[in-house]
Amino acid sequence: MSDFQKNIFDHLKKKANIDPEDVFKVANSVQNADFTDEKTVRRLVRQLAKVANKPVSKKKEDKIVEAITKQNMPLDMNTLGKFLKG
Repeated sequence: MSDFQKNIFDHLKKKANIDPEDVFKVANSVQNADFTDEKTVRRLVRQLAKVANKPVSKKKEDKIVEAITKQNMPLDMNTLGKFLKG
């Protein structure tokens, strides 16, 4: 792991209390994920909320899942992060 990567993970651990191992688990789980499958997307949303220690209401989860499965939003981490905050 490069110094840059180590610094990012140290920052995540310190500032957001996110374990780098959890980040790798989520990243690995989405590599071949079917984002048109509601169960897969719902599981991913729950994993991300847990890793970020941010509760997501059922209503918000439904909205996120629908947007992703219906491909109504670009699927990148920045967009998903904004969606979780909003």
